[in-house]
Parts: sequence; structure tokens; C-alpha cells
Amino acid sequence: MQNLQDDLIELLKDEDNLVVEGQLNKNKIIEAALKIEPSLIKLLIQNQTFKKHFFQEVEGVLVFDKIKFQRFVSNKSFLPDSYTAFKNKIGLAINDYSNDNFIKAKNDVVLAWAHKDCVLVGGQTKEDQKRNEIFYNETLAPDSIDRLLDAKAFTSFTKYDKNGEQVVTGFTGRENLILKGNNLLAISSLLKTHRRKIKFIYIDPPFNTEGDANTFWYNNTFNHSTWLTFMKNRLEIAKELLADDGVISIAIDDSEQAYLQVLADDIFGRENNLGTLIVQNKPSGRTTDAYFATCHEYTLFYAKNNGVPKINFTPLTKEQKSKYTEGTGDDLYKWRDFLRTGGFSTPKERPNSYYPIFYNEELNSISVKKEKSEDIEILPLDSNGVKRVWRKTIPSLIEHIEANEIKVEQNNQGQWKVRIIDRIKKGQRPKSVWTDSKYDASSHGTKLLKNLFDGEKVFSYPKSIHAVKDIIYHFTNSKSNDFVLDFFGGSGTTAHAVLELNKEDSGNRKFIVCEQMDYVNTVINSRLIKVISENKEGSFVYAELMQYNQYFVTKIQEASAKEDLLAIWGEMQDKAFLSYQFNRDVFNERLEAFKTASLEMMQQYLIEVLDKNQLYVNYSEIEDSMYKVSEEDKALNYSFYNKKE
Repeated sequence: MQNLQDDLIELLKDEDNLVVEGQLNKNKIIEAALKIEPSLIKLLIQNQTFKKHFFQEVEGVLVFDKIKFQRFVSNKSFLPDSYTAFKNKIGLAINDYSNDNFIKAKNDVVLAWAHKDCVLVGGQTKEDQKRNEIFYNETLAPDSIDRLLDAKAFTSFTKYDKNGEQVVTGFTGRENLILKGNNLLAISSLLKTHRRKIKFIYIDPPFNTEGDANTFWYNNTFNHSTWLTFMKNRLEIAKELLADDGVISIAIDDSEQAYLQVLADDIFGRENNLGTLIVQNKPSGRTTDAYFATCHEYTLFYAKNNGVPKINFTPLTKEQKSKYTEGTGDDLYKWRDFLRTGGFSTPKERPNSYYPIFYNEELNSISVKKEKSEDIEILPLDSNGVKRVWRKTIPSLIEHIEANEIKVEQNNQGQWKVRIIDRIKKGQRPKSVWTDSKYDASSHGTKLLKNLFDGEKVFSYPKSIHAVKDIIYHFTNSKSNDFVLDFFGGSGTTAHAVLELNKEDSGNRKFIVCEQMDYVNTVINSRLIKVISENKEGSFVYAELMQYNQYFVTKIQEASAKEDLLAIWGEMQDKAFLSYQFNRDVFNERLEAFKTASLEMMQQYLIEVLDKNQLYVNYSEIEDSMYKVSEEDKALNYSFYNKKE
């Protein structure tokens, strides 16, 4: 066996497509075998030993036994295990990006990083909690990933409205939802109920910023790579949830903005990038920065299909409206210069917009042709005599002339000027930089929360509610029952913003907020209950992912003594799903040695032996008596997933 393994290593060691960081990569070999890559098959079939071992003759044709080969390569004694086929490097690459094809410039590029081909559960439940995460490889563990991402059962259903806490009797599909539990599993569950139904997604993920502001507490050597995997897994599902006219916005800061945009380009399509918004969220700037005092954050916008979503314009301010001084009622207007200046305003760029306009002062007539000798020719020239262009082409100008929307007058220097009517609009296109004081996160985020919670600081770094509310306003319709999803719920600003927006415009938007941190009840639910009580309108349903092994993970993490852990182990043996690789009998034989380990090591080991695919109860298994799902929870799960009992 060992010689055969050595022979295979010798045979494959120089194959660039199977090498990562100068070493043969087990995952790459298995992946090539599963894909029946011709280069691998050719090498194996040319070697008599491997030809005999991994090929069968069927009616004169040699057939590759990829299952046998995979078992052989998967053997623990053959090469070190690898979680990922990607290098521990991050950069732009082309084609076979797990090797050395990193480049500085090329047309077709992607972002490559360690663990890109993995799924990261990301089960942090406390802000200061570091975790050793499992990476499920997409090639080696597809069944585990499928089971992990199956729709989950929910429990602890409670409804809250202006009258307080209510009993949930069923679902119509139009409820506001607060879902507690791992956000990857929560949004995977939503695929069963809301695939292609979400109009707008707003997320404010952990920024992975150095220093105290970092909330991405995953204990991994490759923190940057881990963050990218964490985001990739969730954004891929988010894309499936978006409606055809849906839009996603992602808040981020400088630390990961560039990488996030390339990642989002890859997932949503570069052609679907709608732009980047810069929000001045801290006007005074961060005092902890060594060079520039950072005072802004970014928000990236991507459409499911570019050109399909509609954008709502920003309403005009009183100052802007005051400039429209002519007309009456709703037909207010002002006159503006018909000459185009600035960028793209020369005949070279707009040749069809350079032409003479003829004006007869006596008749007060305007034409594109000279009809009388006394007609005055007016060309689009600026004050320096430089050729410019008109705002409209000839056909459009004629329409405006016939509608009496063009006039000619002399300025103080005696120059003839062409004016066009500019009617008042309902709003203006939102700009890409927002600096209004209402976007200050301290005044309209932190202080707002403190006021709601009687001066207590219950959350760090909340967004300004006005920033979130204005972003949602631009991409949702108040009358269209639009779903707004936020799967990094934080302090509940998105849900609060939806409630306030609906109050302002009598809208029918619905929010779905997912949050896995333990403060979901003390912060999000409490906040929304206060808002609904003050507004005297609105409601939401709260539910939790139904725990199974996660129950034991939480108990292990909260244990403060070794005796507690030993008691938990006793309970785990009776009720928990343990990893199939774990030998309970051998462990119990060595239990005395286990007791000598530190509390932290004992916690880590007990968590490791749990089957992570059984952290929560799958919806498909709620009738299994071993999970002890109540009849009430069964009925509500069937109602939530639109299935009759």
C-alpha cells in the first residue's frame, strides 16, 4: 500500500494543476478524478500498475473506477489532509487560480484565496467569542454541505404588536420576521419560502477591521481568507433570494472594500454593479487612525439584473423648490440656459447637437432654418467663444418650440441667449456621497438607541437610522409589499427603518431580519417593541432555529468548571449526535487523562466531537420522534413553509 502511494506521488508530483504551495494537494487530485480530467487519466492509464489497479475492462473498453481511486487517495496515510485547494495567497488570477497564475493585469480575472472552495458555518453567538471553525470542502463534502444548508425547523414562535405579546396561530407569508440563529442556515431556510421574492437586501456585515472595531472574531490563522469565505457563502444565497428586480446593498469600510467589490463582481456579475455610495458617518473622523482621520463608510450596490430595478429620487428641499418661481400649482418651472457646458459638451463629442438657431426679434419667432434676412443666427458658443453644443438635438428642439418652451433674450453684455423651460421635478437622483448631519452614526445611531433604552449603551457602532432608511427608500415601493432582508441584524436598525418608512408614506414593506448573537432578544426585540408601542402600529413574529447539537455547544461554551463539562459529556452520550469519526468507547477509557486537560482544551474537544451537521433540526425531520418537536411547533413550521398538516 505504502509503495503504491509513493509511486502515485512520484507520478503526479510534477503536475502543476495538482500542486499547491509546491506540494501535491489531496483535494486537487480527488477533484481531478471526480471530473475525469484527461491529463490525470492519461497518466494513470500509461502506468501499468495503476492501470491494473484503477481500471476495469468492460467489453473491450477500459473504465476508470473513480470511486476506488478516491478512496485510495482519501486514505489518511496518503498526503496531509487539506481543507482547501487554494493557496494561502490573495490576489487576482486567471483560469486555474489555485496555482501560480496570479497576475497584475488581465481581462478575465477573479479573486482567489485559501478556503474559497469551502463553506464556513460561522456560528459565533457572542461578540467577544472566538471560534475554531470547520471548513466544509465543496468537492470533498458536498453531502455534508447539502445537509448543513437544508431548511431548518423553527421554535419559540412569538408575535408582538401594539398590544404586546401575542400567540402565533399561523403564517400568511406577509409577516415581519425576526429569526434568531446562524445566519447562513437561516437564509438557507428562507430559500424554501422566499427564493426570488426579496426586493431589497441591506446588510452591514462584520468589517474585519483591525483594532477594537473588529467584530469578526473567528479564530483562524488566515483571518482575511476566512472573512472572504464567510461573505462568499452568504452572498451566493442572497443572490438566489433576490427578486428579478431586486437590489442588494452591502456596507463596508476601507479594510475589505476593494476585495469585497471584486468578490461581489464575481457573484452578482460586474455588469450588475449599480455603484458605490460613500456615507459620512463620523464627521469628526476616527481619532485612532494614524494618518487620515476616517470619517466615512462605503455601501456597494448590486442588482439581480441591471436595468430592471427602479430608483426613487430624493425629494427636493425647500431651498431647491424656491428656485422654481414661474407657473402655478403643480406646474412650476424656471428657465435655464439651453447651452450645454462641462463634460461631453463639444461638437466632437456631440456632433448632432451643434447647429445654428435663428431668432426674429420683431416677430419673436424661433426656428432651425433662416426664413427672413433679419433673422439672427445664434450658435452654441460659450463666453470665451469656444464651440459648445445645445442641450437637445434639432428634432427635440422643434418639439420644445412648438410647446412654447423655448425663449431667446439678451444678457447684460448684449449677447443673445437661448433658454429652455425646466419644470419642477418630484425629486433628484441620489448623489454618490452623503454628508448630511443626519447620517452621523453617533447622533442618530448610538444616541438614538440610548434614548430608547433609558440612557443605557446596549450596542456598539449602530448605523444612523436615516442612512438605512434613505437607502431602503431609494429601492423599494411603498405600495408593492416589498420584502426587505437584513441577515446581519445587529441592533435592528433595518427593521426600525422599515417601520418608520412605512409610517411616513403609509407603505406596506415587510422586513425579515436574521441575527445569531444572543442580544437579539435584549436589543432587537426590545427596540422594535418600543418603536411599535410609540407608533401604535406595526407587528413582527419572532422565531428561533430549533437547536439540537447547538444546545450542547452553548452549554459547553458557558461551562465554568470541569465538573460541569463532565456532566455535559454524560448528557451528550445519551442525546447528542457525535461525529462518525469519534470513538466514544476509546474516549471513555481515557477519560481520566481528559480530566487533566485545561478547561479551554476540554471545551474545544467536546465541541469538536459533535456532528456539526446536526447543530439544528432539519425541517424535513420534525416528525422524527427523537427530536421531540411539539405538535404546536410542527403545525407552525408547516404553516411557515406553506405545507398542510
